[in-house]
Amino acid sequence: MDFESLKNEYGLPMVVASALYRNGARVADLKLEEVRYEAARDGAFFWIGLHEPSEAVLERVRNEFGLHPLAIEDAHKAHQRAKLDVYDDAIFLVVRTAQLSHPGIVYGETHVFVGKGYVITVRHGPSSSYGEVRRRCESDPRMLRHGEDYILYALLDFVADHYFPVIDSIVDEVSEIESHIVDHCFTGQEIDRLYQLRRELNVFRRRVSPMLEVCRRLERLELPMIDPEVHPYYRDVQDHVMQVNESIDSLRDALASAYEAAMMISAARQNEVMKRLAGWAAILAFPTAIAGVYGMNFENMPELKWHYGYFTVLSTIAGVCGYLFYRFRKAGWI
Repeated sequence: MDFESLKNEYGLPMVVASALYRNGARVADLKLEEVRYEAARDGAFFWIGLHEPSEAVLERVRNEFGLHPLAIEDAHKAHQRAKLDVYDDAIFLVVRTAQLSHPGIVYGETHVFVGKGYVITVRHGPSSSYGEVRRRCESDPRMLRHGEDYILYALLDFVADHYFPVIDSIVDEVSEIESHIVDHCFTGQEIDRLYQLRRELNVFRRRVSPMLEVCRRLERLELPMIDPEVHPYYRDVQDHVMQVNESIDSLRDALASAYEAAMMISAARQNEVMKRLAGWAAILAFPTAIAGVYGMNFENMPELKWHYGYFTVLSTIAGVCGYLFYRFRKAGWI
Protein backbone atom coordinates (compact mmCIF):
# COMPACT_ATOMS: atom_id res chain seq x y z
CA MET A 1 0.00 0.00 0.00
CA ASP A 2 1.20 3.50 -0.84
CA PHE A 3 0.70 5.15 2.54
CA GLU A 4 2.13 8.45 1.31
CA SER A 5 -0.92 9.00 -0.92
CA LEU A 6 -3.44 8.59 1.90
CA LYS A 7 -5.24 11.78 2.99
CA ASN A 8 -6.97 12.52 6.28
CA GLU A 9 -10.28 14.34 6.77
CA TYR A 10 -8.49 17.69 6.37
CA GLY A 11 -7.26 16.65 2.93
CA LEU A 12 -3.67 16.52 4.22
CA PRO A 13 -1.22 13.60 4.04
CA MET A 14 -1.49 11.15 6.92
CA VAL A 15 2.26 10.56 6.78
CA VAL A 16 3.84 13.97 7.25
CA ALA A 17 7.47 12.87 7.52
CA SER A 18 9.45 9.67 7.87
CA ALA A 19 13.22 9.79 8.22
CA LEU A 20 16.18 7.84 9.58
CA TYR A 21 18.74 9.62 11.76
CA ARG A 22 22.23 8.61 12.80
CA ASN A 23 24.92 10.51 14.72
CA GLY A 24 22.85 13.69 14.91
CA ALA A 25 22.02 13.92 11.21
CA ARG A 26 19.25 12.85 8.87
CA VAL A 27 20.61 10.10 6.65
CA ALA A 28 17.53 9.06 4.68
CA ASP A 29 13.93 10.03 3.93
CA LEU A 30 11.83 6.91 3.59
CA LYS A 31 8.29 6.08 2.68
CA LEU A 32 6.37 4.43 5.49
CA GLU A 33 6.23 1.12 3.64
CA GLU A 34 10.04 1.24 3.28
CA VAL A 35 10.70 1.65 7.03
CA ARG A 36 12.36 -1.38 8.62
CA TYR A 37 12.94 -1.38 12.36
CA GLU A 38 16.11 -3.44 12.02
CA ALA A 39 17.74 -0.43 10.32
CA ALA A 40 17.68 1.38 13.68
CA ARG A 41 20.96 0.12 15.09
CA ASP A 42 24.26 1.63 16.21
CA GLY A 43 22.49 4.69 17.62
CA ALA A 44 20.24 5.23 14.61
CA PHE A 45 16.53 5.90 15.02
CA PHE A 46 13.42 6.66 13.01
CA TRP A 47 11.40 9.83 13.47
CA ILE A 48 7.95 9.45 11.94
CA GLY A 49 5.26 12.13 11.97
CA LEU A 50 1.59 11.21 11.40
CA HIS A 51 -1.48 13.43 11.18
CA GLU A 52 -4.97 11.97 11.75
CA PRO A 53 -3.81 8.53 10.55
CA SER A 54 -6.16 5.74 9.56
CA GLU A 55 -6.24 2.33 11.24
CA ALA A 56 -4.19 0.92 8.38
CA VAL A 57 -1.37 3.43 8.94
CA LEU A 58 -1.34 2.81 12.70
CA GLU A 59 -1.39 -0.92 12.15
CA ARG A 60 1.64 -0.57 9.88
CA VAL A 61 3.72 1.20 12.53
CA ARG A 62 2.43 -1.12 15.27
CA ASN A 63 3.55 -4.20 13.37
CA GLU A 64 6.90 -2.70 12.44
CA PHE A 65 7.88 -1.32 15.86
CA GLY A 66 5.96 -3.67 18.15
CA LEU A 67 3.85 -0.92 19.72
CA HIS A 68 1.43 -1.88 22.47
CA PRO A 69 -2.17 -2.42 21.25
CA LEU A 70 -3.63 -0.29 24.06
CA ALA A 71 -1.43 2.65 23.07
CA ILE A 72 -2.44 2.22 19.43
CA GLU A 73 -6.09 2.20 20.47
CA ASP A 74 -5.61 5.48 22.35
CA ALA A 75 -3.74 7.01 19.43
CA HIS A 76 -6.55 6.15 17.05
CA LYS A 77 -9.49 7.30 19.19
CA ALA A 78 -7.85 10.48 20.50
CA HIS A 79 -9.74 12.66 23.03
CA GLN A 80 -7.37 11.65 25.82
CA ARG A 81 -6.11 13.68 28.76
CA ALA A 82 -2.38 14.36 29.04
CA LYS A 83 -0.69 11.26 30.43
CA LEU A 84 2.39 9.06 30.34
CA ASP A 85 2.19 5.26 30.09
CA VAL A 86 5.11 2.84 30.24
CA TYR A 87 4.97 -0.35 28.19
CA ASP A 88 8.01 -2.56 28.86
CA ASP A 89 10.93 -0.71 27.26
CA ALA A 90 8.84 1.99 25.56
CA ILE A 91 6.79 4.95 26.68
CA PHE A 92 3.61 6.48 25.33
CA LEU A 93 2.65 10.11 25.96
CA VAL A 94 -0.44 12.18 25.31
CA VAL A 95 -0.03 15.96 25.35
CA ARG A 96 -2.70 18.58 24.70
CA THR A 97 -1.95 21.44 22.33
CA ALA A 98 -3.59 24.87 22.33
CA GLN A 99 -3.55 27.76 19.91
CA LEU A 100 -5.48 30.94 19.24
CA SER A 101 -8.23 30.89 16.67
CA HIS A 102 -11.12 33.34 16.32
CA PRO A 103 -13.21 33.55 18.39
CA GLY A 104 -11.31 31.65 21.10
CA ILE A 105 -8.88 28.82 21.86
CA VAL A 106 -8.80 25.59 19.88
CA TYR A 107 -7.32 22.40 21.26
CA GLY A 108 -5.63 19.44 19.69
CA GLU A 109 -3.58 16.58 20.98
CA THR A 110 -0.40 14.76 20.11
CA HIS A 111 0.41 11.16 20.93
CA VAL A 112 4.09 10.25 21.10
CA PHE A 113 5.59 6.76 20.99
CA VAL A 114 9.21 6.62 22.15
CA GLY A 115 11.34 3.51 22.23
CA LYS A 116 14.76 2.27 21.29
CA GLY A 117 15.21 3.30 17.68
CA TYR A 118 12.03 5.29 17.08
CA VAL A 119 10.01 8.40 17.85
CA ILE A 120 6.50 8.41 16.37
CA THR A 121 4.18 11.41 16.73
CA VAL A 122 0.46 11.24 15.98
CA ARG A 123 -1.34 14.59 15.74
CA HIS A 124 -5.09 14.98 16.14
CA GLY A 125 -7.21 18.08 15.75
CA PRO A 126 -5.97 21.61 15.12
CA SER A 127 -2.33 21.91 16.08
CA SER A 128 0.85 23.38 14.69
CA SER A 129 3.07 21.24 12.53
CA TYR A 130 6.20 19.83 14.15
CA GLY A 131 8.26 20.67 11.08
CA GLU A 132 9.75 23.56 13.06
CA VAL A 133 10.82 21.14 15.80
CA ARG A 134 12.43 18.86 13.25
CA ARG A 135 14.34 21.76 11.69
CA ARG A 136 15.49 23.02 15.09
CA CYS A 137 16.75 19.59 16.12
CA GLU A 138 18.50 19.03 12.81
CA SER A 139 20.24 22.39 13.16
CA ASP A 140 21.88 21.20 16.41
CA PRO A 141 23.58 17.85 15.64
CA ARG A 142 25.34 17.85 19.02
CA MET A 143 22.04 17.66 20.90
CA LEU A 144 20.37 15.48 18.27
CA ARG A 145 23.03 12.83 18.98
CA HIS A 146 21.25 12.27 22.31
CA GLY A 147 18.59 10.62 20.21
CA GLU A 148 15.02 9.82 21.10
CA ASP A 149 14.89 11.45 24.53
CA TYR A 150 16.12 14.80 23.21
CA ILE A 151 13.51 14.77 20.44
CA LEU A 152 10.84 14.09 23.05
CA TYR A 153 12.07 17.10 25.02
CA ALA A 154 12.00 19.29 21.90
CA LEU A 155 8.41 18.24 21.16
CA LEU A 156 7.23 18.95 24.70
CA ASP A 157 9.06 22.27 24.77
CA PHE A 158 7.40 23.25 21.48
CA VAL A 159 3.94 22.42 22.87
CA ALA A 160 4.61 24.30 26.14
CA ASP A 161 5.95 27.37 24.31
CA HIS A 162 2.71 27.59 22.31
CA TYR A 163 0.74 27.97 25.53
CA PHE A 164 2.28 31.39 26.16
CA PRO A 165 0.71 33.26 23.18
CA VAL A 166 -2.67 32.07 24.44
CA ILE A 167 -1.88 33.39 27.93
CA ASP A 168 -0.54 36.68 26.54
CA SER A 169 -3.70 37.22 24.50
CA ILE A 170 -5.93 36.68 27.54
CA VAL A 171 -3.68 38.92 29.67
CA ASP A 172 -4.07 41.75 27.13
CA GLU A 173 -7.85 41.37 27.09
CA VAL A 174 -8.10 41.20 30.88
CA SER A 175 -5.90 44.31 31.20
CA GLU A 176 -8.17 46.17 28.78
CA ILE A 177 -11.24 45.07 30.72
CA GLU A 178 -9.72 46.19 34.02
CA SER A 179 -8.85 49.61 32.58
CA HIS A 180 -12.48 50.12 31.53
CA ILE A 181 -14.09 49.08 34.80
CA VAL A 182 -14.01 52.53 36.40
CA ASP A 183 -14.45 54.41 33.13
CA HIS A 184 -17.91 53.14 32.32
CA CYS A 185 -20.65 50.84 33.48
CA PHE A 186 -20.37 47.45 31.82
CA THR A 187 -22.95 46.43 29.26
CA GLY A 188 -24.54 43.01 29.27
CA GLN A 189 -22.30 42.00 26.34
CA GLU A 190 -19.13 42.91 28.25
CA ILE A 191 -20.26 41.02 31.34
CA ASP A 192 -20.98 37.99 29.13
CA ARG A 193 -17.41 38.28 27.79
CA LEU A 194 -16.04 38.23 31.34
CA TYR A 195 -17.96 35.04 32.04
CA GLN A 196 -16.82 33.52 28.74
CA LEU A 197 -13.17 34.30 29.53
CA ARG A 198 -13.49 32.59 32.90
CA ARG A 199 -14.92 29.50 31.21
CA GLU A 200 -12.11 29.49 28.63
CA LEU A 201 -9.51 29.72 31.39
CA ASN A 202 -11.11 26.83 33.28
CA VAL A 203 -11.03 24.66 30.15
CA PHE A 204 -7.45 25.75 29.41
CA ARG A 205 -6.38 24.80 32.91
CA ARG A 206 -7.96 21.35 32.61
CA ARG A 207 -6.02 20.79 29.39
CA VAL A 208 -2.67 22.09 30.69
CA SER A 209 -2.46 21.00 34.34
CA PRO A 210 -2.02 17.23 33.65
CA MET A 211 1.14 18.14 31.72
CA LEU A 212 2.79 18.93 35.05
CA GLU A 213 2.56 15.31 36.16
CA VAL A 214 3.88 14.11 32.81
CA CYS A 215 6.93 16.39 33.10
CA ARG A 216 7.52 15.38 36.73
CA ARG A 217 7.60 11.72 35.80
CA LEU A 218 9.95 12.35 32.90
CA GLU A 219 12.27 14.39 35.09
CA ARG A 220 12.28 12.24 38.24
CA LEU A 221 11.60 8.63 37.33
CA GLU A 222 13.92 6.13 35.69
CA LEU A 223 12.08 5.61 32.43
CA PRO A 224 13.12 3.65 29.34
CA MET A 225 14.97 5.71 26.75
CA ILE A 226 15.37 8.73 29.08
CA ASP A 227 19.02 9.39 29.92
CA PRO A 228 19.67 11.09 33.30
CA GLU A 229 21.66 13.84 31.60
CA VAL A 230 18.52 14.92 29.72
CA HIS A 231 16.44 15.24 32.91
CA PRO A 232 17.27 18.95 33.36
CA TYR A 233 15.69 19.65 29.97
CA TYR A 234 12.44 18.09 31.11
CA ARG A 235 12.68 20.17 34.27
CA ASP A 236 12.80 23.24 32.05
CA VAL A 237 9.58 22.17 30.31
CA GLN A 238 8.03 21.54 33.72
CA ASP A 239 8.93 25.09 34.76
CA HIS A 240 7.23 26.44 31.63
CA VAL A 241 4.06 24.46 32.25
CA MET A 242 4.07 25.49 35.91
CA GLN A 243 4.41 29.14 34.86
CA VAL A 244 1.43 28.74 32.54
CA ASN A 245 -0.65 27.21 35.34
CA GLU A 246 0.27 30.02 37.70
CA SER A 247 -0.64 32.58 35.05
CA ILE A 248 -4.00 30.88 34.55
CA ASP A 249 -4.71 31.02 38.29
CA SER A 250 -3.73 34.70 38.41
CA LEU A 251 -5.95 35.49 35.44
CA ARG A 252 -8.88 33.64 36.98
CA ASP A 253 -8.48 35.71 40.15
CA ALA A 254 -8.19 38.90 38.10
CA LEU A 255 -11.35 38.07 36.14
CA ALA A 256 -13.22 37.25 39.34
CA SER A 257 -12.14 40.58 40.83
CA ALA A 258 -13.07 42.43 37.63
CA TYR A 259 -16.49 40.77 37.58
CA GLU A 260 -17.14 41.65 41.22
CA ALA A 261 -15.91 45.22 40.70
CA ALA A 262 -18.11 45.62 37.65
CA MET A 263 -21.13 44.41 39.61
CA MET A 264 -20.35 46.72 42.52
CA ILE A 265 -19.85 49.76 40.27
CA SER A 266 -23.00 48.92 38.36
CA ALA A 267 -24.98 48.59 41.61
CA ALA A 268 -23.56 51.89 42.92
CA ARG A 269 -24.52 53.71 39.73
CA GLN A 270 -27.97 52.19 39.83
CA ASN A 271 -28.30 53.47 43.41
CA GLU A 272 -27.34 56.94 42.19
CA VAL A 273 -30.04 56.78 39.54
CA MET A 274 -32.59 55.58 42.08
CA LYS A 275 -31.69 58.44 44.44
CA ARG A 276 -32.19 60.99 41.66
CA LEU A 277 -35.49 59.45 40.68
CA ALA A 278 -36.63 59.41 44.31
CA GLY A 279 -35.63 63.07 44.75
CA TRP A 280 -37.54 64.22 41.69
CA ALA A 281 -40.49 62.03 42.66
CA ALA A 282 -40.60 63.73 46.09
CA ILE A 283 -40.48 67.19 44.47
CA LEU A 284 -43.28 66.34 42.05
CA ALA A 285 -45.38 64.75 44.79
CA PHE A 286 -46.25 68.14 46.37
CA PRO A 287 -47.75 69.86 43.28
CA THR A 288 -49.44 66.59 42.40
CA ALA A 289 -51.10 66.51 45.83
CA ILE A 290 -52.26 70.15 45.56
CA ALA A 291 -53.59 69.59 42.06
CA GLY A 292 -55.38 66.50 43.29
CA VAL A 293 -57.12 68.41 46.05
CA TYR A 294 -58.40 71.12 43.73
CA GLY A 295 -59.33 68.66 41.06
CA MET A 296 -62.02 66.95 43.16
CA ASN A 297 -64.73 69.28 41.76
CA PHE A 298 -66.61 69.85 45.03
CA GLU A 299 -69.02 72.82 44.91
CA ASN A 300 -68.31 74.05 48.48
CA MET A 301 -64.59 74.82 48.23
CA PRO A 302 -64.10 78.39 49.58
CA GLU A 303 -60.66 78.79 48.03
CA LEU A 304 -62.15 78.60 44.56
CA LYS A 305 -63.86 81.99 45.10
CA TRP A 306 -60.75 83.68 46.54
CA HIS A 307 -59.43 86.47 44.30
CA TYR A 308 -55.72 85.70 44.95
CA GLY A 309 -56.12 81.93 45.44
CA TYR A 310 -54.57 80.91 42.09
CA PHE A 311 -51.45 83.00 42.58
CA THR A 312 -51.10 81.92 46.22
CA VAL A 313 -51.27 78.20 45.35
CA LEU A 314 -48.74 78.57 42.51
CA SER A 315 -46.38 80.54 44.76
CA THR A 316 -46.70 77.93 47.51
CA ILE A 317 -46.00 75.10 45.04
CA ALA A 318 -42.96 76.91 43.62
CA GLY A 319 -41.61 77.73 47.09
CA VAL A 320 -42.00 74.22 48.49
CA CYS A 321 -40.59 72.58 45.31
CA GLY A 322 -37.67 75.03 45.32
CA TYR A 323 -36.92 74.26 48.96
CA LEU A 324 -37.06 70.48 48.34
CA PHE A 325 -34.79 70.86 45.30
CA TYR A 326 -32.30 72.81 47.43
CA ARG A 327 -32.29 70.16 50.18
CA PHE A 328 -31.97 67.23 47.80
CA ARG A 329 -29.25 68.99 45.84
CA LYS A 330 -27.31 69.65 49.01
CA ALA A 331 -27.70 65.99 50.06
CA GLY A 332 -26.38 64.81 46.67
CA TRP A 333 -29.60 63.18 45.56
CA ILE A 334 -30.07 65.40 42.53
